[in-house]
Amino acid sequence: MADSLSRRGFVGAGIASTLALGLSACGGSSSSEGKGGKVTISVNGMPPKTQPVDRKWYEQDVRDFEKSHPNIRIDAREGYMDPKTFSAKLAGGQLEDVYYVYFTDPSGLIQRRQGADITPYLKGVPYVEDVAPAFKKVFTGPDGKIYGLPNGQYSLGLIYNRDLFKKAGLDPDKPPTTWDEVREAARRITALGDGIVGYADYSKNNQGGWHLTSWVYSLGGDIATRQGGRWKAAFDSDAGRQALTHLHDMRWTDRSMGTRQLLQIEDVQKMMGSGKLGIYMAGPDNIPTIVKQFERKYSEFGVAAMPGTAALGGGNGFMFNPKATPEQIKAGVQWIQWKYLNPDRTQHDDKRAKGGDVPIGLPLDRLFTARTQAEVDAVHARYATVPQTNYKPFMERNSGLTQKVEPPNAQQIYTVLDSVMQAVLTRENVDIGHLLGDAAKKVDSILATVK
Repeated sequence: MADSLSRRGFVGAGIASTLALGLSACGGSSSSEGKGGKVTISVNGMPPKTQPVDRKWYEQDVRDFEKSHPNIRIDAREGYMDPKTFSAKLAGGQLEDVYYVYFTDPSGLIQRRQGADITPYLKGVPYVEDVAPAFKKVFTGPDGKIYGLPNGQYSLGLIYNRDLFKKAGLDPDKPPTTWDEVREAARRITALGDGIVGYADYSKNNQGGWHLTSWVYSLGGDIATRQGGRWKAAFDSDAGRQALTHLHDMRWTDRSMGTRQLLQIEDVQKMMGSGKLGIYMAGPDNIPTIVKQFERKYSEFGVAAMPGTAALGGGNGFMFNPKATPEQIKAGVQWIQWKYLNPDRTQHDDKRAKGGDVPIGLPLDRLFTARTQAEVDAVHARYATVPQTNYKPFMERNSGLTQKVEPPNAQQIYTVLDSVMQAVLTRENVDIGHLLGDAAKKVDSILATVK
């Protein structure tokens, strides 16, 4: 769910330049070597012509890379990973040499041998060793080998209105770190009156299931676990019951979630943009959307890390066609590192973005281990166009949380969990135990198809 909501909302160096991808072409995999010993690699994910600034920057990056790597030519193409056509493209020789994936994709692709082992080509490549272990793990197979590299990352947290925190007697520099603290803050913000809602959450169009997953993760639980070689539902648990009890009590005991329910992301962003909402769960990339659509100021909003012990996160990266030659894989690794895993380019990207009305300094795409990430953060701070102190609570805690990805068959599971969220938020006397047990049976049927 977060793939479609968070990763493609806006683009810019310093926050989401790594989310903007992609020059154009059609046809299949490029030839390994051309005239003069040059290697050509096809890469998908190029920004479409409807994103002219992103495309212009990308094309310039291709030219700069080819100038500094004269033996490599980039055949860049629009498009992303499409599970419906992927296998056919691979079988038909139409799959790019380097292809874009979401964090939910690599596990299955590796299992089906649809990605190349790139481990031999990583030795000595700058900064690859500095990629955070959690993101390397996404592309690591059961055999311990590496099959891809990340280029973008997000973690869910809490977006909050700093002004409402102050009015409610709360310290906006010390936002909640537990769900009990979230409940208390929501209660105090709601008490301000004038139609203000303390906390809001999604519950339809699969977004409720997505957020319930995040609740369960934060409380130390899982949505699905692998048992005896098969996936089984795992949310009929203490964590599941705690999550739904918190939501139920805020909705019906504290009345801090308002009376209007069955919300989705646009509804909640509108509430925050109107100045009538205290807190909601989202990624930091929601803030530019609120600021631009509702003519707010960046200084009005803060970001906190998820309460509890874990955060639902995700991201994207690149894997390699198993039919690619060693020369193509080596060239592809160099391209991905140069463009996306390259702290040395941070200043260049931030300077470029600052002239393009792009918010610089939001806590996104934090791909590296502490020391290297600190170097990147220092550059962002130098060019920041947003108040980074407002995001300090997120940056300080998020790195210490376990980063967990979405469950297999996530969208189908979210459809089931939507109904669970809806029941808790619209029926005061709902039986939470029955809800979870019934939903678990349905999810077990969904997971039975996962190999």
